[in-house]
Amino acid sequence: MDQLTLSCPRCALPVGEGDRFCEGCGLELAPAAVADPRAGIAAPSPEQSAEPAAAPGSTGDFVLAAPARMLVSDPAQETGEEEPDHDPTEVVPVIDPDAGRVCVGCGARAIDADGYCESCGLSQPRPRDHQERALGGVCGVSDRGRRHHRNEDAFAVAATSRPGGAPAVVAVVCDGVSSATRPDEASQAAADTASEHLLGSLESGVEPKAALHEAIMAAARRVDRLAEEGPLDPSRNSPACTIVGAVACEGEVTVGWVGDSRAYWFPDDRAGSLRLTLDDSWAARMVEAGLMPEAEAYADPRAHAITGWLGADAVEVEPHTMVFTPDAPGVVLVCTDGLWNYEESAAALGAVVPADARVRPLEAAQELVRFACGRGGHDNITVAVLPCLPTAPSALPSPNQLPSQNQES
Repeated sequence: MDQLTLSCPRCALPVGEGDRFCEGCGLELAPAAVADPRAGIAAPSPEQSAEPAAAPGSTGDFVLAAPARMLVSDPAQETGEEEPDHDPTEVVPVIDPDAGRVCVGCGARAIDADGYCESCGLSQPRPRDHQERALGGVCGVSDRGRRHHRNEDAFAVAATSRPGGAPAVVAVVCDGVSSATRPDEASQAAADTASEHLLGSLESGVEPKAALHEAIMAAARRVDRLAEEGPLDPSRNSPACTIVGAVACEGEVTVGWVGDSRAYWFPDDRAGSLRLTLDDSWAARMVEAGLMPEAEAYADPRAHAITGWLGADAVEVEPHTMVFTPDAPGVVLVCTDGLWNYEESAAALGAVVPADARVRPLEAAQELVRFACGRGGHDNITVAVLPCLPTAPSALPSPNQLPSQNQES
Protein backbone atom coordinates (compact mmCIF):
# COMPACT_ATOMS: atom_id res chain seq x y z
CA MET A 1 0.00 0.00 0.00
CA ASP A 2 1.29 3.49 -0.82
CA GLN A 3 1.97 5.77 2.13
CA LEU A 4 -1.02 8.03 2.84
CA THR A 5 -0.70 11.80 3.08
CA LEU A 6 -2.33 13.39 6.13
CA SER A 7 -3.97 16.76 5.50
CA CYS A 8 -5.43 19.49 7.70
CA PRO A 9 -9.24 19.08 7.98
CA ARG A 10 -9.71 22.84 7.48
CA CYS A 11 -7.22 23.94 4.78
CA ALA A 12 -6.04 20.56 3.36
CA LEU A 13 -2.33 21.42 3.72
CA PRO A 14 -0.08 18.43 4.57
CA VAL A 15 0.50 17.77 8.28
CA GLY A 16 2.77 15.32 10.07
CA GLU A 17 1.43 12.39 12.08
CA GLY A 18 2.65 13.89 15.34
CA ASP A 19 1.72 17.52 14.63
CA ARG A 20 -0.64 19.14 17.11
CA PHE A 21 -1.33 22.30 15.10
CA CYS A 22 -1.58 22.96 11.37
CA GLU A 23 1.24 25.27 10.26
CA GLY A 24 -0.97 26.67 7.50
CA CYS A 25 -4.12 27.78 9.36
CA GLY A 26 -3.31 27.10 13.03
CA LEU A 27 -6.14 24.60 13.54
CA GLU A 28 -5.64 22.34 16.56
CA LEU A 29 -5.58 18.83 15.15
CA ALA A 30 -7.45 15.91 16.64
CA PRO A 31 -5.00 13.86 18.72
CA ALA A 32 -6.39 10.59 17.33
CA ALA A 33 -6.75 11.57 13.67
CA VAL A 34 -7.08 8.52 11.45
CA ALA A 35 -6.19 8.53 7.78
CA ASP A 36 -9.07 7.97 5.40
CA PRO A 37 -7.75 5.75 2.56
CA ARG A 38 -10.71 6.57 0.28
CA ALA A 39 -10.31 10.34 0.33
CA GLY A 40 -6.59 10.55 0.98
CA ILE A 41 -7.04 13.02 3.88
CA ALA A 42 -7.01 12.91 7.62
CA ALA A 43 -10.47 12.06 8.93
CA PRO A 44 -11.75 14.57 11.50
CA SER A 45 -12.43 13.52 15.04
CA PRO A 46 -16.01 12.50 15.93
CA GLU A 47 -16.52 15.93 17.54
CA GLN A 48 -15.59 17.62 14.28
CA SER A 49 -17.47 15.39 11.88
CA ALA A 50 -20.71 14.57 13.71
CA GLU A 51 -23.75 16.06 12.07
CA PRO A 52 -25.94 18.18 14.37
CA ALA A 53 -29.26 16.73 15.40
CA ALA A 54 -32.17 17.79 13.25
CA ALA A 55 -34.37 20.56 14.56
CA PRO A 56 -37.75 19.55 15.95
CA GLY A 57 -40.45 19.11 13.34
CA SER A 58 -42.43 22.11 14.48
CA THR A 59 -41.67 24.71 17.09
CA GLY A 60 -44.26 27.34 16.24
CA ASP A 61 -47.82 28.08 17.18
CA PHE A 62 -49.26 28.05 13.69
CA VAL A 63 -49.12 26.07 10.47
CA LEU A 64 -50.16 26.72 6.92
CA ALA A 65 -53.81 26.04 6.30
CA ALA A 66 -53.16 24.79 2.76
CA PRO A 67 -52.08 21.14 2.32
CA ALA A 68 -48.34 20.65 2.61
CA ARG A 69 -46.59 19.89 -0.66
CA MET A 70 -43.87 17.26 -0.56
CA LEU A 71 -40.70 18.86 -1.87
CA VAL A 72 -37.49 16.99 -2.56
CA SER A 73 -34.24 18.95 -2.55
CA ASP A 74 -31.89 16.07 -3.37
CA PRO A 75 -31.93 15.09 -7.07
CA ALA A 76 -30.75 11.61 -6.12
CA GLN A 77 -33.98 11.15 -4.14
CA GLU A 78 -36.05 12.15 -7.16
CA THR A 79 -34.37 9.66 -9.53
CA GLY A 80 -33.58 6.92 -7.04
CA GLU A 81 -29.95 7.00 -8.18
CA GLU A 82 -27.06 7.27 -5.79
CA GLU A 83 -24.72 10.22 -6.15
CA PRO A 84 -21.54 8.98 -7.90
CA ASP A 85 -18.52 8.75 -5.64
CA HIS A 86 -15.55 11.01 -6.35
CA ASP A 87 -12.22 9.72 -7.65
CA PRO A 88 -10.48 7.85 -4.79
CA THR A 89 -7.24 9.69 -5.57
CA GLU A 90 -8.83 13.13 -5.37
CA VAL A 91 -7.99 15.09 -2.23
CA VAL A 92 -11.25 16.49 -0.84
CA PRO A 93 -10.66 18.98 2.00
CA VAL A 94 -13.01 18.86 4.96
CA ILE A 95 -14.52 22.30 5.58
CA ASP A 96 -15.53 22.95 9.18
CA PRO A 97 -17.17 26.41 9.42
CA ASP A 98 -17.18 26.26 13.23
CA ALA A 99 -13.54 25.24 13.63
CA GLY A 100 -12.71 28.57 15.23
CA ARG A 101 -15.69 28.80 17.60
CA VAL A 102 -14.99 28.10 21.24
CA CYS A 103 -17.67 27.34 23.84
CA VAL A 104 -18.02 30.22 26.29
CA GLY A 105 -18.56 27.69 29.07
CA CYS A 106 -16.04 24.87 28.69
CA GLY A 107 -13.76 26.06 25.87
CA ALA A 108 -14.46 23.08 23.58
CA ARG A 109 -14.54 23.52 19.81
CA ALA A 110 -17.76 21.54 19.43
CA ILE A 111 -20.56 23.99 18.63
CA ASP A 112 -23.43 22.44 16.66
CA ALA A 113 -25.56 24.12 14.00
CA ASP A 114 -28.15 25.24 16.56
CA GLY A 115 -25.53 26.97 18.70
CA TYR A 116 -25.20 24.40 21.51
CA CYS A 117 -21.92 23.01 22.80
CA GLU A 118 -21.84 19.26 22.17
CA SER A 119 -19.40 18.86 25.04
CA CYS A 120 -21.18 20.62 27.92
CA GLY A 121 -24.59 21.39 26.36
CA LEU A 122 -24.40 25.16 26.94
CA SER A 123 -26.38 27.34 24.52
CA GLN A 124 -24.05 29.85 22.92
CA PRO A 125 -25.01 33.50 22.45
CA ARG A 126 -26.45 34.17 18.98
CA PRO A 127 -27.13 37.59 17.46
CA ARG A 128 -30.80 36.88 16.68
CA ASP A 129 -31.66 35.59 20.15
CA HIS A 130 -32.27 39.16 21.29
CA GLN A 131 -32.13 42.29 19.15
CA GLU A 132 -32.93 45.93 19.86
CA ARG A 133 -32.93 48.87 17.47
CA ALA A 134 -33.86 52.46 18.24
CA LEU A 135 -34.34 55.50 16.01
CA GLY A 136 -35.88 58.86 16.80
CA GLY A 137 -39.33 57.92 15.54
CA VAL A 138 -39.46 54.13 15.85
CA CYS A 139 -37.99 51.40 18.05
CA GLY A 140 -38.07 47.60 17.89
CA VAL A 141 -37.17 44.62 20.07
CA SER A 142 -37.12 40.92 19.13
CA ASP A 143 -36.49 38.00 21.47
CA ARG A 144 -36.28 34.22 21.11
CA GLY A 145 -38.61 33.65 24.08
CA ARG A 146 -38.31 30.81 26.57
CA ARG A 147 -39.43 27.76 24.59
CA HIS A 148 -37.97 28.01 21.07
CA HIS A 149 -34.46 26.92 20.16
CA ARG A 150 -33.99 29.90 17.81
CA ASN A 151 -35.60 33.19 16.87
CA GLU A 152 -37.65 32.83 13.69
CA ASP A 153 -38.98 36.40 13.86
CA ALA A 154 -37.27 39.28 12.08
CA PHE A 155 -37.86 43.01 11.95
CA ALA A 156 -36.55 46.22 10.42
CA VAL A 157 -36.96 49.82 11.57
CA ALA A 158 -35.76 52.72 9.45
CA ALA A 159 -36.17 56.43 8.82
CA THR A 160 -35.96 58.50 5.67
CA SER A 161 -37.49 61.64 4.15
CA ARG A 162 -39.94 62.39 1.38
CA PRO A 163 -38.96 64.48 -1.69
CA GLY A 164 -40.26 67.60 0.06
CA GLY A 165 -38.20 66.93 3.16
CA ALA A 166 -40.94 65.51 5.39
CA PRO A 167 -39.64 62.70 7.64
CA ALA A 168 -40.97 59.16 7.29
CA VAL A 169 -40.41 56.21 9.59
CA VAL A 170 -40.87 52.54 8.75
CA ALA A 171 -41.35 49.38 10.80
CA VAL A 172 -41.61 45.88 9.30
CA VAL A 173 -42.20 42.76 11.42
CA CYS A 174 -42.14 39.21 10.05
CA ASP A 175 -42.81 35.85 11.70
CA GLY A 176 -41.36 32.70 10.16
CA VAL A 177 -43.79 29.80 9.77
CA SER A 178 -42.23 27.05 11.88
CA SER A 179 -43.89 24.25 9.91
CA ALA A 180 -42.02 25.45 6.80
CA THR A 181 -38.42 24.97 5.71
CA ARG A 182 -35.89 27.58 6.94
CA PRO A 183 -38.47 29.93 8.51
CA ASP A 184 -35.79 32.14 10.04
CA GLU A 185 -34.35 32.84 6.59
CA ALA A 186 -37.82 33.61 5.22
CA SER A 187 -38.62 36.19 7.90
CA GLN A 188 -35.24 37.90 7.60
CA ALA A 189 -35.40 38.05 3.80
CA ALA A 190 -38.93 39.48 3.90
CA ALA A 191 -38.13 42.12 6.54
CA ASP A 192 -34.98 43.28 4.77
CA THR A 193 -36.55 43.34 1.31
CA ALA A 194 -39.72 45.15 2.37
CA SER A 195 -37.80 47.77 4.35
CA GLU A 196 -35.35 48.49 1.53
CA HIS A 197 -38.15 48.70 -1.02
CA LEU A 198 -40.18 51.00 1.19
CA LEU A 199 -37.30 53.39 1.76
CA GLY A 200 -36.56 53.64 -1.95
CA SER A 201 -40.20 54.19 -2.87
CA LEU A 202 -40.85 56.79 -0.18
CA GLU A 203 -37.72 58.72 -1.11
CA SER A 204 -38.76 58.76 -4.78
CA GLY A 205 -42.23 60.15 -4.01
CA VAL A 206 -44.45 57.04 -4.20
CA GLU A 207 -47.49 57.37 -1.95
CA PRO A 208 -47.13 55.30 1.26
CA LYS A 209 -50.09 53.00 0.56
CA ALA A 210 -48.82 52.04 -2.89
CA ALA A 211 -45.26 51.82 -1.59
CA LEU A 212 -46.25 49.46 1.21
CA HIS A 213 -48.33 47.27 -1.09
CA GLU A 214 -45.48 46.88 -3.56
CA ALA A 215 -42.95 46.38 -0.73
CA ILE A 216 -44.94 43.40 0.52
CA MET A 217 -45.14 41.99 -3.01
CA ALA A 218 -41.37 42.44 -3.39
CA ALA A 219 -40.88 40.60 -0.08
CA ALA A 220 -43.16 37.82 -1.33
CA ARG A 221 -41.08 37.41 -4.48
CA ARG A 222 -37.90 37.30 -2.42
CA VAL A 223 -39.28 34.59 -0.12
CA ASP A 224 -40.47 32.64 -3.19
CA ARG A 225 -36.88 32.53 -4.46
CA LEU A 226 -35.63 31.00 -1.22
CA ALA A 227 -37.23 27.73 -2.31
CA GLU A 228 -34.78 27.62 -5.22
CA GLU A 229 -31.72 28.85 -3.33
CA GLY A 230 -31.31 26.30 -0.58
CA PRO A 231 -32.21 22.83 0.66
CA LEU A 232 -35.86 22.00 1.26
CA ASP A 233 -37.09 19.63 3.93
CA PRO A 234 -39.27 17.03 2.14
CA SER A 235 -41.58 16.91 5.16
CA ARG A 236 -42.19 20.68 5.23
CA ASN A 237 -43.50 23.46 3.05
CA SER A 238 -41.28 25.94 1.24
CA PRO A 239 -39.82 28.83 3.32
CA ALA A 240 -42.70 31.01 4.50
CA CYS A 241 -43.51 33.88 6.86
CA THR A 242 -46.11 36.46 7.77
CA ILE A 243 -45.52 40.20 7.42
CA VAL A 244 -46.91 43.44 8.81
CA GLY A 245 -45.54 46.89 8.12
CA ALA A 246 -46.32 50.45 9.14
CA VAL A 247 -45.27 53.79 7.67
CA ALA A 248 -45.72 57.03 9.65
CA CYS A 249 -45.41 60.09 7.43
CA GLU A 250 -46.87 63.59 7.31
CA GLY A 251 -49.43 62.92 10.04
CA GLU A 252 -50.72 59.69 8.52
CA VAL A 253 -50.07 56.06 9.34
CA THR A 254 -50.28 53.38 6.64
CA VAL A 255 -50.46 49.71 7.62
CA GLY A 256 -50.10 46.67 5.38
CA TRP A 257 -50.03 42.95 6.16
CA VAL A 258 -50.35 39.32 5.11
CA GLY A 259 -50.88 36.68 7.78
CA ASP A 260 -51.54 37.09 11.49
CA SER A 261 -48.86 39.50 12.64
CA ARG A 262 -50.69 42.59 13.83
CA ALA A 263 -50.77 46.37 14.21
CA TYR A 264 -52.63 48.23 16.98
CA TRP A 265 -53.39 51.87 17.73
CA PHE A 266 -53.08 53.00 21.36
CA PRO A 267 -53.83 56.65 22.21
CA ASP A 268 -52.03 58.00 25.26
CA ASP A 269 -55.21 57.76 27.34
CA ARG A 270 -56.02 54.32 25.82
CA ALA A 271 -59.55 55.49 25.05
CA GLY A 272 -60.48 54.16 21.64
CA SER A 273 -57.65 51.65 21.33
CA LEU A 274 -58.00 49.67 18.09
CA ARG A 275 -56.64 46.63 16.36
CA LEU A 276 -55.83 47.86 12.85
CA THR A 277 -55.36 44.49 11.16
CA LEU A 278 -57.55 41.45 10.58
CA ASP A 279 -55.75 38.10 10.67
CA ASP A 280 -55.46 35.82 7.68
CA SER A 281 -56.29 32.82 9.87
CA TRP A 282 -58.83 30.09 10.48
CA ALA A 283 -60.11 31.81 13.62
CA ALA A 284 -60.67 35.12 11.85
CA ARG A 285 -62.54 33.37 9.04
CA MET A 286 -64.85 31.67 11.55
CA VAL A 287 -65.58 34.97 13.29
CA GLU A 288 -66.11 36.86 10.03
CA ALA A 289 -68.52 34.19 8.77
CA GLY A 290 -70.49 34.40 12.03
CA LEU A 291 -69.87 30.74 12.79
CA MET A 292 -68.13 31.24 16.14
CA PRO A 293 -67.71 33.98 18.75
CA GLU A 294 -64.23 35.54 18.77
CA ALA A 295 -63.22 34.12 22.16
CA GLU A 296 -64.30 30.63 21.17
CA ALA A 297 -62.60 30.79 17.76
CA TYR A 298 -59.25 31.87 19.17
CA ALA A 299 -59.41 29.19 21.85
CA ASP A 300 -59.82 26.48 19.21
CA PRO A 301 -56.73 24.36 18.41
CA ARG A 302 -57.14 25.36 14.75
CA ALA A 303 -57.10 29.09 15.52
CA HIS A 304 -53.57 29.78 14.30
CA ALA A 305 -53.77 27.94 11.00
CA ILE A 306 -53.00 30.86 8.72
CA THR A 307 -54.74 31.37 5.39
CA GLY A 308 -52.36 33.98 4.01
CA TRP A 309 -48.56 34.05 4.00
CA LEU A 310 -45.48 34.82 1.91
CA GLY A 311 -43.84 31.80 0.29
CA ALA A 312 -43.74 29.63 -2.80
CA ASP A 313 -46.60 27.52 -1.41
CA ALA A 314 -48.95 30.50 -1.12
CA VAL A 315 -51.78 30.23 -3.64
CA GLU A 316 -52.00 33.99 -4.15
CA VAL A 317 -50.57 36.87 -2.11
CA GLU A 318 -53.09 39.66 -1.57
CA PRO A 319 -51.71 42.33 0.79
CA HIS A 320 -54.20 44.24 2.91
CA THR A 321 -53.55 47.96 3.40
CA MET A 322 -55.27 50.74 5.30
CA VAL A 323 -54.54 54.38 6.13
CA PHE A 324 -55.61 56.54 9.05
CA THR A 325 -54.77 59.91 10.57
CA PRO A 326 -54.34 59.86 14.37
CA ASP A 327 -56.54 62.41 16.12
CA ALA A 328 -54.68 62.17 19.46
CA PRO A 329 -51.14 61.49 20.67
CA GLY A 330 -50.36 57.79 20.92
CA VAL A 331 -48.41 54.88 19.47
CA VAL A 332 -48.81 52.35 16.70
CA LEU A 333 -47.72 48.95 17.94
CA VAL A 334 -46.60 46.34 15.38
CA CYS A 335 -46.02 42.82 16.70
CA THR A 336 -45.99 39.07 16.13
CA ASP A 337 -48.35 36.65 17.84
CA GLY A 338 -45.66 35.92 20.41
CA LEU A 339 -46.98 39.05 22.14
CA TRP A 340 -50.65 39.29 21.25
CA ASN A 341 -51.32 35.63 22.09
CA TYR A 342 -51.26 36.65 25.75
CA GLU A 343 -53.62 39.63 25.40
CA GLU A 344 -55.54 39.36 22.15
CA SER A 345 -57.93 42.33 22.24
CA ALA A 346 -56.87 45.95 21.85
CA ALA A 347 -58.28 46.83 25.27
CA ALA A 348 -56.48 44.00 27.03
CA LEU A 349 -53.17 44.57 25.28
CA GLY A 350 -53.45 48.32 25.77
CA ALA A 351 -53.67 47.75 29.51
CA VAL A 352 -50.16 46.29 29.55
CA VAL A 353 -48.57 48.80 27.15
CA PRO A 354 -46.63 51.27 29.35
CA ALA A 355 -48.42 54.58 29.80
CA ASP A 356 -45.36 56.51 28.60
CA ALA A 357 -44.82 54.39 25.48
CA ARG A 358 -44.95 57.43 23.17
CA VAL A 359 -42.09 59.24 24.92
CA ARG A 360 -40.10 56.09 25.80
CA PRO A 361 -40.77 53.72 22.86
CA LEU A 362 -37.69 51.52 23.29
CA GLU A 363 -38.40 50.97 26.99
CA ALA A 364 -42.02 50.19 26.11
CA ALA A 365 -40.97 47.56 23.56
CA GLN A 366 -38.56 46.06 26.10
CA GLU A 367 -41.28 45.93 28.73
CA LEU A 368 -43.72 44.20 26.37
CA VAL A 369 -41.12 41.55 25.52
CA ARG A 370 -40.52 41.00 29.25
CA PHE A 371 -44.28 40.72 29.73
CA ALA A 372 -44.57 37.98 27.11
CA CYS A 373 -41.58 36.11 28.53
CA GLY A 374 -43.06 36.42 32.00
CA ARG A 375 -46.27 34.82 30.76
CA GLY A 376 -44.33 31.83 29.46
CA GLY A 377 -42.54 33.05 26.32
CA HIS A 378 -43.98 30.15 24.32
CA ASP A 379 -43.14 31.80 21.00
CA ASN A 380 -40.64 34.26 19.58
CA ILE A 381 -41.64 37.83 20.44
CA THR A 382 -41.14 40.91 18.26
CA VAL A 383 -42.49 44.38 18.98
CA ALA A 384 -42.06 47.71 17.17
CA VAL A 385 -43.38 50.99 18.58
CA LEU A 386 -44.02 54.10 16.44
CA PRO A 387 -44.87 57.29 18.39
CA CYS A 388 -47.52 59.45 16.68
CA LEU A 389 -48.69 63.03 17.10
CA PRO A 390 -51.82 64.41 15.39
CA THR A 391 -51.43 67.12 12.76
CA ALA A 392 -55.12 67.72 12.00
CA PRO A 393 -58.47 66.56 13.36
CA SER A 394 -59.56 63.30 11.72
CA ALA A 395 -61.69 60.33 12.57
CA LEU A 396 -60.00 57.01 13.28
CA PRO A 397 -61.47 53.98 11.56
CA SER A 398 -63.93 51.95 13.53
CA PRO A 399 -63.46 48.16 13.60
CA ASN A 400 -66.20 47.61 11.02
CA GLN A 401 -64.37 49.94 8.60
CA LEU A 402 -61.24 47.81 8.60
CA PRO A 403 -60.47 45.71 5.51
CA SER A 404 -62.43 42.51 5.20
CA GLN A 405 -60.55 39.22 5.03
CA ASN A 406 -62.19 38.51 1.69
CA GLN A 407 -61.84 42.04 0.32
CA GLU A 408 -58.94 43.16 -1.84
CA SER A 409 -57.27 46.26 -0.50
